Amino acid sequence: MALSVSTSLGRPNVLAASRAGRLGEVREAFGSPSWRGIYRRRLVATDVLILAPVAALAAIPAWGQLMGAGSRVVWAHALLTAAVVGGWLVSLALSRAYEPCVYGSGPTEYQRVFDATWRYLGLLALVSFVLQRPGVRTYLLVAFPLGTVAVLAGRWAWRGWLHRRRRMGGWTTAVLAIGLRDQAERLVREMNDRPGSGYRVVGVCVPPGQVQPGEEILGVPVLGDLRGAGTIAAQVGADCVAVSGSDAITAEVVRRLSWELEPVGVDLMLTAELADVAGPRITVTPEQSVSLLHVDAPRFSGPKYVLKTLTDVIGAAVLTVLLAPVLWLSALAVAVSSDGPIFYVQERVGRGGRTFPMLKFRTMRVGADDDHRVLAGESDGNGVLFKRRDDPRVTPVGRFLRRYSLDELPQLLNVLAGQMSLVGPRPPLAREVSKYEARMRRRLLVKPGMTGLWQVGGRSDLSWEETVRLDVFYAENWTPFGDLLILARTAKAVFGARGAY
Repeated sequence: MALSVSTSLGRPNVLAASRAGRLGEVREAFGSPSWRGIYRRRLVATDVLILAPVAALAAIPAWGQLMGAGSRVVWAHALLTAAVVGGWLVSLALSRAYEPCVYGSGPTEYQRVFDATWRYLGLLALVSFVLQRPGVRTYLLVAFPLGTVAVLAGRWAWRGWLHRRRRMGGWTTAVLAIGLRDQAERLVREMNDRPGSGYRVVGVCVPPGQVQPGEEILGVPVLGDLRGAGTIAAQVGADCVAVSGSDAITAEVVRRLSWELEPVGVDLMLTAELADVAGPRITVTPEQSVSLLHVDAPRFSGPKYVLKTLTDVIGAAVLTVLLAPVLWLSALAVAVSSDGPIFYVQERVGRGGRTFPMLKFRTMRVGADDDHRVLAGESDGNGVLFKRRDDPRVTPVGRFLRRYSLDELPQLLNVLAGQMSLVGPRPPLAREVSKYEARMRRRLLVKPGMTGLWQVGGRSDLSWEETVRLDVFYAENWTPFGDLLILARTAKAVFGARGAY
């Protein structure tokens, strides 16, 4: 098969062969395929080093009960502890938490770890109930909460390490892009301009008859046409082939390409032309001769939103208690540093277009909203939102509060009142909403949030178009687990003070 394809390739094959040496060097700079195996082994080793002490800690109360029960019982409990750790690792593997496709980007890796842990928890709870085994309940109460947090923290730490390696040009997946030039250009831009994605396009194949000698797409060489894609992928050392649809790329072409890639160990990816649709809304249904890609319609009511409301109320109540000293100190600093009220109240637009009074600690001098001299000046915002990095209306204390988003903390009261959520789109002003197009209004289908994708994505440094896109994406694709990740990323963004002014 490979020989016949190579023979039919003609001139493009010569181009591929002539560039294979240079691309091999480029491919080596981005890492070899073995990095995925090395990374997987490190994840497994880390999980073992985390779970073994956690399981041992959970077993401490049971040891006191078993010390007088004889050596056989003690050894049986020791084996039980080892079995719990081993079963946990098996559950992670069965849930595909060690697959390379989830390394380093998106919430899927965390979601799989979370799902594997709680499925295993349910199994152990059933075993504990049926066998009435002493000590098993301790694992349920101690090992699993600690283990879940610890394993997720381990993945987060390794992800940070992986991102640093990728920013230096290593440990990425080499991709051969197949499709029309505009489709290949979009792939190159999306993958090569974002090192954190973990993918790097090293070559392009276009439909037959469209190859031009020496052509490049955004610096990536066009190596041939799709009839020789399997051979070219092997020549350049690609880890996977990404196929974008066109009239020339039929189901038969894709099937034959998968047969060519199988013996050389190259993965096949099909790019779906679905903009801003997250994975949880996509389901693939295999039929006899075709695979159907189901895209669930966004839902803005139901049990998931009841859970979100409960989480908001409980979370806001807990945070208000924990952050009470910070709230008091911030309020005191505002009161003694400048004349005027402690709080700044502004009408914002919430879910369904209903307005509500949003609370913030006052960070500007009194009358700042009427200072037309400043408002008429140049804005450092994104064209719609007025922002000044060196805004003279901001007080020294207000500048500190803004830098670390402490001025936003009174919005916990808005969350408790049901007007806002802990996570959601940015709460807009009425004058902004009056300029919304139909697409922008979809962000009003959910409650605005104290934080959101706009917060962790760059805050004031984002363009207006990117801010709207992130808000609409969140409104249509949010998940409870995704909210937890955004809250975790918010802490990092706040302490880093990125995009805050």
